[in-house]
Amino acid sequence: MPMDRLAYRVKRRLLGKPLTTERISDEKLDNRTALGVLASDCISSSAYGSEEILRVLVPVVGAAAFSLLMPVTGAILFVLVLLTLCYSDVVTIYTRAGGSYVVARENFGPDVAQIAAVALLVDYIVTVAVQVSAGTNAIISLAHLLGGGWTGMDHLQLPISVGVVLFLTYGNLRGVREAGRLFALPAYLFMAAIGLLLVVSAVRGLTSGLPRADLHAAGAIPVGSAGSGWLYGASLFMVLRAFANGGSSLTGLEAISNGISAFREPQGRNARRTLIAMSCILGVLVLGVSTLAHFTHAVPYGDGTPTVIAQEAHFAFGGGALGTAGLVFVQVATALILYTGANTPFTGFPYLASFVAEDRFLPRQLTRRGHRLAFSNGIISLTVVSLALLLVTRANVDKLVALYAIGVFTAFTMAGAGLTAYHLRRRERHRRLKVGVNGLAAVVSAAVVLIFAVTKFTEGAWLVVVVFPLGVWALTRINREYRREASALGTLQAPGADLPHGRRHHVFVLVETLDLAALKALRYAHELRPDEIRAVHFAIDEPHARRLSAQWEATAATSVPLELVDCPDRRLRHAMKELAARTTEDGRTWLTVLVPHRTYTGFLGRLLHRGTGEAMAKALEQLPSVAVTVLPFDVSRALRSLDAGREPQPD
Repeated sequence: MPMDRLAYRVKRRLLGKPLTTERISDEKLDNRTALGVLASDCISSSAYGSEEILRVLVPVVGAAAFSLLMPVTGAILFVLVLLTLCYSDVVTIYTRAGGSYVVARENFGPDVAQIAAVALLVDYIVTVAVQVSAGTNAIISLAHLLGGGWTGMDHLQLPISVGVVLFLTYGNLRGVREAGRLFALPAYLFMAAIGLLLVVSAVRGLTSGLPRADLHAAGAIPVGSAGSGWLYGASLFMVLRAFANGGSSLTGLEAISNGISAFREPQGRNARRTLIAMSCILGVLVLGVSTLAHFTHAVPYGDGTPTVIAQEAHFAFGGGALGTAGLVFVQVATALILYTGANTPFTGFPYLASFVAEDRFLPRQLTRRGHRLAFSNGIISLTVVSLALLLVTRANVDKLVALYAIGVFTAFTMAGAGLTAYHLRRRERHRRLKVGVNGLAAVVSAAVVLIFAVTKFTEGAWLVVVVFPLGVWALTRINREYRREASALGTLQAPGADLPHGRRHHVFVLVETLDLAALKALRYAHELRPDEIRAVHFAIDEPHARRLSAQWEATAATSVPLELVDCPDRRLRHAMKELAARTTEDGRTWLTVLVPHRTYTGFLGRLLHRGTGEAMAKALEQLPSVAVTVLPFDVSRALRSLDAGREPQPD
């Protein structure tokens, strides 16, 4: 039995035993695991959504921001209800991975659907970077609040974030089920932690009262005055900007529709139940965090730490051992949910990319399942791009949020518009209601995209605005190339088109030395039953060519004469191409070139020898009547036979 390659043995050790294709059905997620895995991104957004609203309002309207926070949060929850109804429709009607991409493709055609594809792919990439960076913020915030000499951790923001992305990549390359086991628990820990925080805050607020933050603490963002913005016309613009920033709370809502293929049967019903549960949990968390910020006046800090939710936990639990334990619990749970929220794209991105690739708008390699049935190429692609984004932004959440909501709300817009078109074409119960809900979801989502693009343009949103049309063009260009290839290669001809046009078949065996590899190639040449067999040696080294010719004449091992071809300029491939062209120029001769390829299992053998088979095949690929066959010969096995006292054989 042949020994596996070193790379495969390393892969097997790192990722575990390979899973067979028949195990795909076993790798599906039950609803509770799916809620933990696919909803982590959405639920974890509550950890920074309210803070992003305050980051816009506090510098403009000062303490009045904490009053404005609640109506802005109410508007976001209204959008949450609309999008939940919209995506409940999506997972009920379209029970295959793809979400808004599938909706757009089915209702507007594949070309328009690429807008949704680019939106979702960009969103997934940014989600990894945002969630991981926010999770690291939670860890550093805990260190800030606990003090004790650990406050100088800001320089670790980037390396910790990069390490977490690599860990998530490893977990997902091991397969869907193991990723589910690994990443589902933090979602429930976070729910418990915020639930405890809200209960303790409510009790303390009703008894002794909650303390308030110092709005002018060192490092806090500058506090503006209410009159500067509220009374001089900037209010509407800033409230809209705050609403767009707070829209980051809703990112991840589409993950269930994009990963519906990961659910067990019946997929549509299970996905819908999980989606509704996720939205209810998100609504409670967002409202709870905003309410606490309203009462405690927790203010964002310029460098992102301590976070608003960390300050709320500090105020609620107070000092002492129990207070410290509560703070640690909330912050650790927050970091874990944010990190595992970054895991959601590792499920959704590969599924979506494989689906788009099936439609021939992305490279087909993205449709292949890997060692553990995961779409490994998609996972690795997501890792590379998200790491690059982290390096460019230095894992800064505020910079990343500027890139965030445009992608996801564009996808929301496509889903709402697609479902509106879907219901307009059908006569069904509650048709007007469904059209109204989905149409309103599309309009509101489009408005958020516009607001975000305008208000965040100079802060980095310009990059997404530029990437979108370029991305759509690139996907369309890939599809055009695939269609051109299919048109060229798939043309069916008259009956009997598989019969040969040529009447002669010649075989050339390229000979470098007279050895077992050359004899194996000559033996195979005879098995082909050609009209003529020629052993060809290109005389690059004249003394070697003369010695080879003499050895060939002296041996009885072969019945094929050796032909020496002059090659004074030492351009082997060029000389071979000229010889093959001359042989087949009559249009009636087929030529097969056999290239002996000596293989070595040991590093030293591979280092000392180089193969020319692939280069020769590439040199002859333009000639229509020429085929190249590379015949491997295992030199290492011949050496082992010799060491064992047996005579090596050409076969």
